[in-house]
Amino acid sequence: MAKLLRTIVLLMLIAITGIAAAQAIDPLPFRDHAEELRFQHLTSELRCLVCQDENLADSNADFARDLRHKVFELMQQGKSDAQIKQYLVDRYSDFVLYDPPVNGRTWLLWFGPLLILITGGVVVASTIRKRSRSGASAASAPTENGDDW
Repeated sequence: MAKLLRTIVLLMLIAITGIAAAQAIDPLPFRDHAEELRFQHLTSELRCLVCQDENLADSNADFARDLRHKVFELMQQGKSDAQIKQYLVDRYSDFVLYDPPVNGRTWLLWFGPLLILITGGVVVASTIRKRSRSGASAASAPTENGDDW
């Protein structure tokens, strides 16, 4: 009985794994290998808006699959990579691009880490300067009773 139960559980796990793997496969009817490479390159430059840390090519989210199909549809319509990216930016903002342009809306994204680093450096430098001044003035101050201890 235990052996039969283990076999059933094992078969269920294999079936579930097979279903999940089948859902991850997203075959598209490319005209040729060059079109497939273009699609892969383009979807690797676009961000999954659900996962946010994955590109469109690697994401298994339903929304990412829908966007991949839209990219493929636009490619079939003869749109250029720039036109496809602009189409997605118009709908989802610059955030859909993995490498967004530097403009008024994205300057903090590009220069924020540098500003944080500079601010941290200024805070550390001023703290060190204050401590060295207070340490030097405490060492040179005479004691009240004339003892050096």
